[in-house]
Amino acid sequence: MTFVLVVDDSAIDRRLAGALLTKRGFEVEYATDGRDALEQMERAMPDVVVTDLQMPNMTGLELVEIARQRFPSLPIVLMTAHGSEQIAMLALKTGAASFVPKRRLAGDLCDTIAALVTISHDVGRVSTVDPLDAREIRYVLGTDLQALGDVVGQLEAQLLQLGAVDGTSVVQVAVALREAIVNAIVHGNLEVSSSLLEDGGPSFAHTIEERQRSEPFAGRKVTVIARYAPAEVAYVIIDEGPGFDPSTLPDPTDASNLEKSSGRGLMLIRTFMDEVSFNERGNEIRMKKRLS
Repeated sequence: MTFVLVVDDSAIDRRLAGALLTKRGFEVEYATDGRDALEQMERAMPDVVVTDLQMPNMTGLELVEIARQRFPSLPIVLMTAHGSEQIAMLALKTGAASFVPKRRLAGDLCDTIAALVTISHDVGRVSTVDPLDAREIRYVLGTDLQALGDVVGQLEAQLLQLGAVDGTSVVQVAVALREAIVNAIVHGNLEVSSSLLEDGGPSFAHTIEERQRSEPFAGRKVTVIARYAPAEVAYVIIDEGPGFDPSTLPDPTDASNLEKSSGRGLMLIRTFMDEVSFNERGNEIRMKKRLS
């Protein structure tokens, strides 16, 4: 059973997050601030930490900073609220793995944690492909979102084998890759609009399921390429959809976009990768991670 530590000085918010996680089958424990969380983590290591940012004694940002030093492969999810956007951006750059706006906990928290658990478990995995011998590796995916876990796990393990980044960076790169592949499948090949997320209803998921069974959407493929060089790893993800105008994307440096449902994946990608660009058509994203 997955063990999640929920950290928040508000008893109401702690119990709200905990109830959502318990209903989904997670084992949940609680901490009232960052200091309390670290003490509990020393006694029993959780699989994921979910933390508020603004707390007494030790803030969520301070918790992220210390946890990266002590537990670099432990994914931390931020619960963001209006007014905490700038701190959240700093926490993501410092080492947090993802975020969920408090107003969207019911819809996004459990899925975010489930994805991170899979990613973090792959940190210790050994890749079946040696990137030092294979300078370029390609994968081809259909529209099944469940299949992308194997690809992300392989890319994550390959990056870990290079030994040039810490566990936190490996998890962050894996999060960015997963978001980019999901975008390519859902928004690119299936042409499902992000605006359906803002509606807050089930139409987003229903539209995905319908188009996974319908042509021309069902037959489209996503190509994932990893290119290894001594100083960096370059990733290219190409979909077969109609593309879009990259100039219409939200500004990833604008912290106010944290509270929006759409654009969340791209914000994580831009935060966790060192370089991000699109081709003119908008059906190809190129990302680079520099190696220390």
